[in-house]
Amino acid sequence: MSGGEADGALPGGNAVQDGECQDGDAVRRRVLAAARGFIGTPYRHQGSRKGIGCDCLGLIRGIWRELYGEEPEDPGPYTPDWAERSVGEPLIEAARRHLRPIAVGNALPGDVVLFRWRTGMTAKHCGVLDTGDAGDGSEGSRGGGMRFIHAYEGSAVLSSPMPSAWVRRIAAAFRFPE
Repeated sequence: MSGGEADGALPGGNAVQDGECQDGDAVRRRVLAAARGFIGTPYRHQGSRKGIGCDCLGLIRGIWRELYGEEPEDPGPYTPDWAERSVGEPLIEAARRHLRPIAVGNALPGDVVLFRWRTGMTAKHCGVLDTGDAGDGSEGSRGGGMRFIHAYEGSAVLSSPMPSAWVRRIAAAFRFPE
C-alpha cells in the first residue's frame, strides 16, 4: 500500500530516546504534548475543544489548532455512522491533504494512526501514538508497550495500550508537517 497506508505492523521499541535526532522529532514531541493535554476531555461527537469535548477527529483538529492556528479545512457535519455510508477513504484522503504520509512501520510517538475495523471497510478512527509510559501514572502506563491517545464514544480522551488487535487494524500513518 502507498501514501501512508500499510498492513498494520509497528516496529518494536518505537519510543523516542532523549537526545535522538530523528525526522520530525521536535514536531512529534509538540504533538504528543498537545495530545496529552486533551486526556480527560469528554467525548463529544464533532467536538474539537480541549477540556470541553471532542471525538477522535476533533482530537487531531484540536492538536492542529494548538500547533498551527487555523484549521486547513472544515470537515463539515458528519453523522456517527458516516464511514458506513462513505465511498472511498475520506479520512485517509483528508489526512493526505494536510499531514505527511509515512509507513506504518516507521510510525513513532506523536504520529497519527488511522484504523479500519474490518478489511474492505472505510478507515474511521484515529489517534496519536504515545510512548509506553503515558506519564499519567495509570495502571499499565509503565512497562514499555506502545500506547495511543484517542477519543471514543462513552469515554473521555485517554491513552490506551496498543494491543496486537489494534495494531492489525491500522490502515495508515501520518506525521504532522514541520
